[in-house]
Amino acid sequence: MQNISKIETPFTKMMGIDYPIIMAPMFLVSNTKMIIEALKSGITAAFPALNYRTDEDFRNAITKIKTATDKPFGVNLIVNKSNVKYKSQLDTCIDMKVDFIITSLGSPEETINRCKKRGIKVFCDVVDLKYAKKVEALGADALIAVTSEAGGHSGKLSSKELIPMLRKACKIPVIGAGGVARSADLKKMLDLGADAVSAGTVFIASDECEVSEGYKQAIVDYGGKDVVLTENLSGTPLTVINTPYVQKVGTKAGGLTKILLKNKKLKKWVKMFVAVKGMKSIEKAAFSATYKTFWVAGPGIEYIHSIRPVKEIIRSLVLVKK
Repeated sequence: MQNISKIETPFTKMMGIDYPIIMAPMFLVSNTKMIIEALKSGITAAFPALNYRTDEDFRNAITKIKTATDKPFGVNLIVNKSNVKYKSQLDTCIDMKVDFIITSLGSPEETINRCKKRGIKVFCDVVDLKYAKKVEALGADALIAVTSEAGGHSGKLSSKELIPMLRKACKIPVIGAGGVARSADLKKMLDLGADAVSAGTVFIASDECEVSEGYKQAIVDYGGKDVVLTENLSGTPLTVINTPYVQKVGTKAGGLTKILLKNKKLKKWVKMFVAVKGMKSIEKAAFSATYKTFWVAGPGIEYIHSIRPVKEIIRSLVLVKK
């Protein structure tokens, strides 16, 4: 990207990139075209391993990115028991020498221990100080502060609460996640003490994104107040656009599901069942015309007004006014 000054932070130095931004891994949404454009535009990016059904497809995606650019990128791993592919996905990440792994929804201990030996960095999703201190002690390389403004699985604390708290108590880089759609949002996060940001929703409304035009247009047409939490898709509250279909089916888990989730022995399996069913609903809504519209997004849609190329979105984010 030309004519824009680099923004230097401990995170950009660690990663060797121009701007302190991660294109966030988005389930079903992230693709190699988006990742490659992000890397060529001076930021880094990650995609969920679960976006690929087979190990061959997963490896091919990593190879395609590595062939297009030598810039650093990562993979997001769900590290709890609900992800039955976790072990094989971690093996592949290590074998293919990805630059970093983002861990979500579980203990990162095994991931950190195995990656440290191979020079692969591990960034951990955290929602509070207690867990942040825990993963820092395990050897995490950075903390991704998942705030209440985040899309998908959001946190409970606002960026104003969580980021300064982590900055004060922890020594490793802090990456703010949630509500980043404009240069003003990047500046706010950096001013709060973040070393970088993780931005996802803003990139759904991009030319390179392969979701349906209806999904992209919804990102443009709806506002921040239209984003709600639903318990119907993953076993864990997830942010979606409050479409007429979401209003019709409601956002609370059914009575039987609620009862089963309270059973310690059954909880894991119920979450897995809900997640698998939810993934299918999200996939159908994301890529085809259907009235059953479960469109995952964060409240940052308030400031997304058009569908643009990835490089243009990045340019608008890094033109930070001082």
